[in-house]
Amino acid sequence: MNKLNYVILSPNPYRDKNFQTLREAMGVLHDAGIETRVCLPFEVDRTYDLPKDIRFSRMDRELPNASMAICFGGDGTLLHMAKAATRRGVPVLGVNIGTMGFMAELESTELSQLARIATGDYTIDNRMMLDVIVQRDRDVIFHDLCLNDVAITKGAVARIVHLEVKCDGVQAMECGGDGVIVATPTGSTAYSLSAGGPIVEPDAHSILVTPICAHDVASRCVVTSDRRTISVTMTQNARRNAYLSVDGGKALRMNMGDVATIRKSNLCSKLVRLKDRSFFDVVNMKFRIG
Repeated sequence: MNKLNYVILSPNPYRDKNFQTLREAMGVLHDAGIETRVCLPFEVDRTYDLPKDIRFSRMDRELPNASMAICFGGDGTLLHMAKAATRRGVPVLGVNIGTMGFMAELESTELSQLARIATGDYTIDNRMMLDVIVQRDRDVIFHDLCLNDVAITKGAVARIVHLEVKCDGVQAMECGGDGVIVATPTGSTAYSLSAGGPIVEPDAHSILVTPICAHDVASRCVVTSDRRTISVTMTQNARRNAYLSVDGGKALRMNMGDVATIRKSNLCSKLVRLKDRSFFDVVNMKFRIG
């Protein structure tokens, strides 16, 4: 087992009331001999009163030498952390304090299992990510990593958006509706599933393209090889823009002529696993199947 430098603990302050889960986790890890740093996953409102008895460090300062990051919150907290951690090659473990917590490894009632980190009693799941680029003419105006999905939608106004989806330069879909989702297998159980897409095992080698509320009844989800390059453009739109969002983050306004290009990234997210359970056990538990 490689010696742990230290573990970053990253609580969502709006989920972890009074940082109670964080404090309990700090106690478990301290008793196991693991050094920790506490870093918020995002900037909080200046009016938010952080506790004075917890020392908060900066994420960009601590990540380069961290051995692992543990997130406390919902899937959104983990997704937010995954991008920064992946770029540094740091594995991430999720502790669910949210509603679904599909990607989390532990519930907040299972914190005692964190002690196993000290002995290296865990495994790592490598999760495929997507590389997302938006070009306007010859300029790249947006570039991001994606663990779950890329959503290109009409926004809040009740009008449809017309999109053309190409796979390796060949038209795969043209539809009018609320938009389209391009998802990884990990993201198949998120927005794509709500839009009628299939459940796909996380270690499958595929990219999902799922139309959202398409007006054309022939429009269906397409599952492609992870070797494909997906491009999305608007074909017509009275408002002349659509909105692109990666992993539920801040939306980018796309104009007519902009091209969103999505392909498999060379980077993989590393998710820490402490339990020996099937993906379908998680599906059955989270969606209460059976």
